[in-house]
Amino acid sequence: MISEVNNSFFSKPYLNSLFFIQNNWHQHGVLVHTMRVVYHCFKAREYKFITAAILHDIGKPAVAHQKVEDIKYGEYSFTDHEEKSYQIIKNWFFISEYTKTIVRYHYLVRDIKKSKKENFSRYEVKKSIWDSLSQDMQNDLEIFLLYDDLGKGKKRR
Repeated sequence: MISEVNNSFFSKPYLNSLFFIQNNWHQHGVLVHTMRVVYHCFKAREYKFITAAILHDIGKPAVAHQKVEDIKYGEYSFTDHEEKSYQIIKNWFFISEYTKTIVRYHYLVRDIKKSKKENFSRYEVKKSIWDSLSQDMQNDLEIFLLYDDLGKGKKRR
């Protein structure tokens, strides 16, 4: 699934989410968050994640949108940003399939837990994707999610 939102580079949601604000779970905009994820991968000497850390949220500003509940706080939602990020890089010959998989599924672990509570049909789809991945890839996705979380900083509210 891919978001129907496709912000242009100079749109307010694109620039705001890239440089200033995402949502309550991210202290920084996408750019600083990305640099923080890269930093934590380097710090942990997890070099295999560096390219994925750089690219994992490349599609986020393009799908930034405000739901009713986001408007109150001036925040954004990023529905299926992982798939948008993957769609941007999927034909880049210089990026490994490993990195493309990490980018595409970096939020899968959390999405499975969330959709199990909120949307069972989405859960079934996400769970079948998870089950199709190798045990090594599942382990790496769980590890990468930790670095992604470290890159978020403290919650704002």
